[in-house]
Amino acid sequence: MSNLLQTPIEYLKGVGPQRGDLLRKELGIHKYADLINFYPNRYIDRTRYYKINELRNSPAEVQLVGKIVHIKTVEQKRGKRLVATFIDDTGEMELVWFQGIKWIRESLQLNVPIVIFGKCSAFNGQYNMPHPEIELLKEHEQNLRSAMQPVYPSTETLANRGISNRVVNKMMQQLFTETGIAFTETLPAYLLDALKLVPKKTALFNIHFPKSNDDLAKAQFRLKFEELFFIQLQLITKNIIRKQRIKGHPFTKVGEYFNDFFNNHLPFALTNAQKRVLKEIRNDMGGSAQMNRLLQGDVGSGKTIVALMTMLLALDNGFQACLMAPTEILANQHYIGLSELAKDLNINIKILTGSTKTADRKILHEELENGSLQIIIGTHALLEDKVKFKNLGLAVIDEQHRFGVEQRSKLWKKNEIPPHVLVMTATPIPRTLAMSLYGDLDISVIDELPPGRKPIQTVHRFDSNRLKVWAFIRNEIEKGRQIYIVYPLIQESEKMDFKDLMDGYESISRDFPLPKYAVSIVHGKMKPADKDAEMDRFSKGKTNIMVATTVIEVGVNIPNASVMIIESAERFGLSQLHQLRGRVGRGAEQSYCILMTSHKLSSDTKTRIETMTRTNDGFEIAEVDLKLRGPGDLMGKQQSGVLNLQIADIVKDREILQLARHYAIKILKDDAALSHPTHATLRQVFVEMSKKQEIWNYIS
Repeated sequence: MSNLLQTPIEYLKGVGPQRGDLLRKELGIHKYADLINFYPNRYIDRTRYYKINELRNSPAEVQLVGKIVHIKTVEQKRGKRLVATFIDDTGEMELVWFQGIKWIRESLQLNVPIVIFGKCSAFNGQYNMPHPEIELLKEHEQNLRSAMQPVYPSTETLANRGISNRVVNKMMQQLFTETGIAFTETLPAYLLDALKLVPKKTALFNIHFPKSNDDLAKAQFRLKFEELFFIQLQLITKNIIRKQRIKGHPFTKVGEYFNDFFNNHLPFALTNAQKRVLKEIRNDMGGSAQMNRLLQGDVGSGKTIVALMTMLLALDNGFQACLMAPTEILANQHYIGLSELAKDLNINIKILTGSTKTADRKILHEELENGSLQIIIGTHALLEDKVKFKNLGLAVIDEQHRFGVEQRSKLWKKNEIPPHVLVMTATPIPRTLAMSLYGDLDISVIDELPPGRKPIQTVHRFDSNRLKVWAFIRNEIEKGRQIYIVYPLIQESEKMDFKDLMDGYESISRDFPLPKYAVSIVHGKMKPADKDAEMDRFSKGKTNIMVATTVIEVGVNIPNASVMIIESAERFGLSQLHQLRGRVGRGAEQSYCILMTSHKLSSDTKTRIETMTRTNDGFEIAEVDLKLRGPGDLMGKQQSGVLNLQIADIVKDREILQLARHYAIKILKDDAALSHPTHATLRQVFVEMSKKQEIWNYIS
């Protein structure tokens, strides 16, 4: 059967080379199997016949049985419209046409029972249906059409080239006729029984030609489960294989460095969440398998201390550690932060970035190779071939979604036995997304803030309230605080945005004049040295206000900055707003985030603003963001590929995803190699999928 499904699509009757070419380019349909898995995105219910007195103003299409009793042509400003009076036993309505009037008028028959189908709208208390589909009742009853009519995704090109929904539907019918729906089952019988899943062939037939809502629901559940189940199977297998095959360095000792820091130099008591996470990390690194853990924590939740203590464990066991950050600013910040925390521990910590001088590099390289340099912090510069370690035992990677997979694998190769890997992210990832994208990583979450931190107060203000906001800023500066004012800079409208930024900077400089106030500016078009100089002035308190684009999204820790004003907040995504807000609230003072917008707000924007003012919880914000934007946007291009799901939706189908993961874990626990006879088909499908390698490329 599978051979037949590999047939190129142009061989299907009614397709041919030209259509085949279009289907390839527009929809990625190359062969029979692709067409079978090209699922409708909605259905029209033709099982129900409405009466005129039941009609409502709604976007749904409806069908009615009745007859036309009168036809007239009405002159209008431009051309004419054709109006027919349609009646049933409960009332009357109008059918209206604006195009093809002559041809339609000739085809309409009076007082003959017909079925009409289309969208209704009310006008002056009377319903009308523009351009309805019309069919004689007797023909309608003879047609063997499925009651639920599938509507397939389409493109403008396809529509223009005559490949309508009806044409795709015909292709589907032809495909099922040719293949005789002899599809092989992919899941073991006991799983079908346990979850009451319909067989694969029934599901495929009913997804394209459902007779009822019930048939459709069962088909969707079966196909969604299967899709998510195989992804989970691959992710979990990958995790198991890695733990079996990839040996790590067992860090068996908790020694002098760790204990001295824990007992004598901790700047504040660890939160319960930090303690729990450290325990999980110690368990991982204490075993013989290589650790691969994702550490999630909201802005300011204390991930850095956890990272340092993990590094101290590596040092206690005679290994070196490195921390890689995506930008020089961030690498510098980590370097300053970690050096400060470890200042009494007598540890050799250094930094390597693109701007490290050649003479310093030489010393760095030598110290790394002879082992006297214990912790190195850096940017991509750490990945260069020249950078060799004596014995790298732990690699900490910050803000992982900014690094590609290849870069991470380069770090692995810095040692004979790969180092333990701790990936840190300050962008909370919703649980469903984490299960799909990082299902092969073990996940730790720091979900509480250190004591003494006051939650940031977030408010929404319209542009018309600007004078009050400026008065508030003056007041905060009087108290000795500093202010961020952030402008959007989006690639598509960069010139306009840049003008807004410069206009904003000029008017702020006018409203906050020297010598009483000083204003800094930072944007992407500045030279790195100028940018650093401006940042430096602000961090030393020489300027009161920092006007910037989102370059400050990750970066400098300035405890004295207590107000974040986000201009045109409606143009930022939720996670970006949350990241920006995290730049303040670093000190003990009460901090504020003010979202400035115009009065015109879409409903999505209102949801974003309302979420930001209601909660500081990054995980809750991430969940709302996922609902608003969908997974593809959320993870960016390099990772959304793995979620190229054909039918499941990880937001709407989270219960199915959890069910799929539960069964995948259960099956692999009992039979990791899928060698049991009941798993023969499962194994076969799994091997086939793994050959395609797609999913493996994204997750590594």
